[in-house]
Amino acid sequence: MSETKPSAFSSSLSSSIQKQRSYSSNSLLLSLNPKPKPMARLVVARALPFSARLRLPPPTISAAHRCYSPYGEPSSSPHHSALSRSVLGQSPILRRGIHVSPGYSRQLPWTGYFMTTVRAFRLLRRRNGAAKKPPPPPPPPKEKEIELCLKIRLDDGLPNDRDVLNIAEMLKLNGPMAMKLAFDGISTSPATGDRSFTVTDVVKYEKVELSLVLCNDEYIRRINNEWRGEDHATDVLSVSHHTPDLDIPILLLGEVVISVETAARQAEEKGHTLLDEVRILLVHGLLRVLGFNHEASDKAKKEMEAEEKDILNTLGWKGNGLIKSPNDSLISDEQVSKDEVKKTKCLRFYRPKFSYIFCDMDGTLLNSKSQITKTTAEALKEAASRGVKIVIATGKTRPAAISALSKVGLAGKGGVVSNSSHGVFLQGLLVYGMQGREIYRRNLDLGVCREAFTYSMKNKVPLIAFCQDRCLTLFEHPSVDCLHTIYHEPKAEIIPSIEGLLTTAEIQKLIFLDTAEGVASTLRPFWEEATDGRAGVVQAVPDMLEIVPPETSKGKGVKMLLDHLGVSSKEVMAIGDGENDVEMLELASLGVALANGSEKAKSVANVIGSTNDEDGAAKAIYEYAF
Repeated sequence: MSETKPSAFSSSLSSSIQKQRSYSSNSLLLSLNPKPKPMARLVVARALPFSARLRLPPPTISAAHRCYSPYGEPSSSPHHSALSRSVLGQSPILRRGIHVSPGYSRQLPWTGYFMTTVRAFRLLRRRNGAAKKPPPPPPPPKEKEIELCLKIRLDDGLPNDRDVLNIAEMLKLNGPMAMKLAFDGISTSPATGDRSFTVTDVVKYEKVELSLVLCNDEYIRRINNEWRGEDHATDVLSVSHHTPDLDIPILLLGEVVISVETAARQAEEKGHTLLDEVRILLVHGLLRVLGFNHEASDKAKKEMEAEEKDILNTLGWKGNGLIKSPNDSLISDEQVSKDEVKKTKCLRFYRPKFSYIFCDMDGTLLNSKSQITKTTAEALKEAASRGVKIVIATGKTRPAAISALSKVGLAGKGGVVSNSSHGVFLQGLLVYGMQGREIYRRNLDLGVCREAFTYSMKNKVPLIAFCQDRCLTLFEHPSVDCLHTIYHEPKAEIIPSIEGLLTTAEIQKLIFLDTAEGVASTLRPFWEEATDGRAGVVQAVPDMLEIVPPETSKGKGVKMLLDHLGVSSKEVMAIGDGENDVEMLELASLGVALANGSEKAKSVANVIGSTNDEDGAAKAIYEYAF
């Protein structure tokens, strides 16, 4: 049979089918551009196996109605071609991009539609069934959180000491943990009838507060008298503020008062640090606030003792508690290091009894080698840190005092003496007030000075003229050099002419240098008679004789400075050793003469301390100043 050429109708049909393929292809690309949904992929995967199994023969088409299809194979009549176009456009398999062999066109059997629909229905049913499952049970409610707060206050009577501040900061951090452990102990142990009360309804509050006051002995003595009617100091006091029927969100437990002064003494006696002792007292006071009472009975005492020990051990704090500690021996060396014990012994939290301490230098602050020891320097620093004003009252020049104290860090800004600090120098002949300004000066009679230098030149006895911050002399001598190298005075300027020396500067005092025997047997008797009321004769050290204006004394210089500062002598403690310190010791509220001092000084002093070589000044400060 000859092949029939394509007619115009078949060309039109081919073009129509070609357009239909082009439209279907464009629709597929658009549908593939977006990300396919997981459900659609699952349906296609389920449908593919069933579509692959359909192997139906091609339909019988009459040759008379055969035409060329766009796939290059003869097709059926135009009516069948229209049906084919309908199938091509409606088949879900073709719409999903499934390839059909181009050899023939056939319609998808009804079973393909059915199986795909059943799969989709099952999946949809499973999804709907899963959505209908009951929701998971809600998580258990969280336990109510309660804020525990320890408020710490430092009494004004306590000095602004860094060690006290550090202790307060540490208690602020771990004090609330002690509160928590105390509450846990109450909840786990049944209350005894010996407790004053028991705080058991903590959970209804949002916040629990405990007040802690760190104070000195005077403050706690006053509180002890008000609360308990006992007029004496103690280590710790506590009072409860808890009111069970009060409907407020904050539980005010009460107040614990600790005397740092007493705690420091107890820490030194027990051999542990001040921090350890304050922690023990805090735990004791906390339990008292919560209703524990060790004084009620032996059973209550054992109960509170066990609670104290448990809290301290749980927190890793040293000690077994305040109730147990009186029966304990000193803490072993394994529990506390020697450095900690040494530091504790240096802590002095005693309230100062005096606002000012006037100190002599030669024979008092300085030892027999004219040096200040480390112990004495620490005592002066301790007093200064407690707010006590240390004032130098000496026969030396101000540069000499600065030189001696600078070796231990007590000179200059923030030190005991400087060019801007007040002080009494040259036996009270030079007095410096606020900001180191000169408020008083007295000069020696010029005639006495001329006679003294004439005597020095004739007898070859060294004589030094003190002119404010300068030292002048007629000739060189080993004793003159010692005045500079040993006694810290400015190096003497040599002026060989008496008249030239007298016109160089105003002279406040003169010092003859000789042996102790020479001063006692020759110089002193001679000049006491020669001055004849025009000058006075005093001694600070055995081998020096001082010639000063009449009625000169440190006491007058100290009194002038106190009036300038507006300070009463009742606020003053004085420490000295020589006869030039007598008036100063009499003026002060407490006068301390060292054992190495003169008999005149010791006769007027209130207290006689140790020698200057035994740190007598330091011991006096620790014992009497605080």
